[in-house]
Amino acid sequence: MIRAKSYNSAALAGYLFISPWLIGFFFLTAWPMIQSLFYSFTDFSLLEPARWIGIDNYRQMAGDRFFYNSLKVTFTYVLFSVPAKLAVALLVAMLLNRKIRGISFYRTLIYLPSLIGGSIAVAILWRNIFGIDGFINHIVPLLGIAPKNWIGMPETSLATLILLRCWQFGSAMIIFLAGLKQIPGELYEASSVDGAGRIRQFFNITLPMLSPVILFNLVMGVIQAFQMFTSAFIITNGGPLNSTEVYALYLYQKAFTGFHMGYASALAWVLLIIIAAATTINFVASKYWVFYEAEGGERK
Repeated sequence: MIRAKSYNSAALAGYLFISPWLIGFFFLTAWPMIQSLFYSFTDFSLLEPARWIGIDNYRQMAGDRFFYNSLKVTFTYVLFSVPAKLAVALLVAMLLNRKIRGISFYRTLIYLPSLIGGSIAVAILWRNIFGIDGFINHIVPLLGIAPKNWIGMPETSLATLILLRCWQFGSAMIIFLAGLKQIPGELYEASSVDGAGRIRQFFNITLPMLSPVILFNLVMGVIQAFQMFTSAFIITNGGPLNSTEVYALYLYQKAFTGFHMGYASALAWVLLIIIAAATTINFVASKYWVFYEAEGGERK
């Protein structure tokens, strides 16, 4: 009886400690999600009560060319920005993994921009850099390239957003650096004795040992890229000619410019399904290229 009372008291104390998180999760996450699912089946404009219309919002998507354009732009952004960002982050992490004097200072200096990487200020700065009178147009003539309005041309506007994504490599770089620290140095020493060069060591040791870390950064990168909004909104606002109208920006415009909250809610749930599908594909495919170290030094 005493043990039961003690267990109940401990359980009550535990629930009291996590109650702020539970309350926040229910009112700020779970309940809004339930509401948005309901509104996705309604005609809701914020100005009038929601009217149930069934799956008409989802049917409307089938004939919405701007919906398909936003999907095309977003998938293009994801397919190019995520691998490029991971490659840059891994390269920088390998450079910062060396034992040289002042390396801690260099790591801090390189990571600092990531603290403000997703801010509005950085997006405004990027817009000014790639504008017609920006810094880039003062540099490209030295390379024999004519100055352009990089964010004002459909051919190059999305590329500027992809470059910004690559520049925001700090978090992925830190995770890669932590993974590199966990690779035993004996593996490189043994491979050197066998005559393996740096390139062979990279593909046969570094990448396989880092594969779980690569998977984590890949999954997080894909999720974040699908939700990209701030850069497209501040730098190009979807233009020119809808060439940078990513999915989240189109959803925002439908919700807060056109006040089609019901349709925007349906768009949000389609995005959730797309992200869930992409994440599932990554995890299913990971069994073919991700290696985990099992007990006894075996590899699985």
